[in-house]
Amino acid sequence: MTDSRLAVVVMAAGQGTRMRSRRAKVLHPIAGVPLIGHVLATAAQLGPAHVLAVVRHEREAVVAAIAELAPDARVVEQDEVPGTGRAVELAVQALPEGFEGEVVVVSGDVPLLDSATLASLVAAHREASAGATALSAVLEDASGYGRVIRDAEGGFHRIVEQKDASEAELAVTEINSGTYVFSAAALRAHLPAVTTENAQGEKYLTDVVGLVREAGGAVVAVPVAQPWLVAGVNDRVQLAEAASRLNAMIVRGWQLAGVTVHDPATTWIDLTVSLAEDVEILPNTRLSGATSVERDAVIGPDTNLVDTEVGEGARLSRTDATLAVVGAGATVGPFAYLRPGTELGADGKIGTFVETKNARIGRGSKVPHLSYIGDTTVGEASNIGAGTITANYDGVAKHRTSVGSRVRTGSHNVFVAPVTIGDGAYSGAGTVVRKDVPAGALAISVAPQRNQEGWVERNRGA
Repeated sequence: MTDSRLAVVVMAAGQGTRMRSRRAKVLHPIAGVPLIGHVLATAAQLGPAHVLAVVRHEREAVVAAIAELAPDARVVEQDEVPGTGRAVELAVQALPEGFEGEVVVVSGDVPLLDSATLASLVAAHREASAGATALSAVLEDASGYGRVIRDAEGGFHRIVEQKDASEAELAVTEINSGTYVFSAAALRAHLPAVTTENAQGEKYLTDVVGLVREAGGAVVAVPVAQPWLVAGVNDRVQLAEAASRLNAMIVRGWQLAGVTVHDPATTWIDLTVSLAEDVEILPNTRLSGATSVERDAVIGPDTNLVDTEVGEGARLSRTDATLAVVGAGATVGPFAYLRPGTELGADGKIGTFVETKNARIGRGSKVPHLSYIGDTTVGEASNIGAGTITANYDGVAKHRTSVGSRVRTGSHNVFVAPVTIGDGAYSGAGTVVRKDVPAGALAISVAPQRNQEGWVERNRGA
């Protein structure tokens, strides 16, 4: 349901210099989703009438990501005036003129904050009829954060930024998370009065909290239950920490849903992955993108799947696959490389040290070992001999090889595409197939073996 009195502002204008990256900070991914994607998804779960994202640094890339992740969100561009206060001021100006509800402010680099926490914050704000409500956290080390200063009775007094804090204030361990709920009226009334006269020369959003209190409005600071929920990502270390924590929650969720994960510490699963009950995941496995795995399949160890479909009861060991389809009961690996366009039929096999690309291998067919199969169609119940190569590229264009059903090819064959092997055909070991082979025929290209007696003594003698 949509809450007509609720708007969410996502702050995504910062440069993120500590990431030391050409990519905007909010576009760095964890669990297969950009940081801002997690925040936008959380915002959407609140059911707000309006979602606004404030952008500036790497604007085009950030706007493109927002358009894909949250098409209904409105983009607001921050101007030359620096600071969070100015960002929210511009967002409020972009709201419909008659909007008089609550405005939730969240940061685009805080990916683990959940909708339940935000919903509780909104509820506390409304219950207190507050003008401003801040989400705080108590940390062992509060370095780098603005501090929440309380009065003698424990009520909210003010927020002070780290660079503006006194020594006594720096000793406070309750920090401002940068997540707020404001009444729209309070923002409209007080944001124009906020100046840039501070240590950083920025228009602080925290100053609005103080102005609300000075005007007699209620201000509340609500500590979060788990500090990691409001942990921001400012560098690669924090990015890895957030990714690790989120992955642990994802893995645990799949375990509770009936998936066996042998080693959660070395198993990585994107949010976009789909797993059925009784799937088994062995150590050192990463499942990414739109990968889906059906019941009773075994994945791993040492396996990386990207956008890959795995059928019921299939087994993939030490396999790297991207944009591939593996049928029910099929086996892949170990040490197999499935490139985009690979489709392995039910009960088929792609074995050890086999690389496939744009290849459709039919039900029950096997490519057991040491082969490259590219731009190829193989029918059902065929066996491709060890060391086979489909020579699909002539230096100008790619060509296809077509292998029928119930075909048996010998070891160390080369199929020079375009070429067709008919149903039930055979080929001898070492054969180079340059022309079509009729159904049921045997293809061989054997030069007579010649033994030159005494050659070693004549040419390599002591």
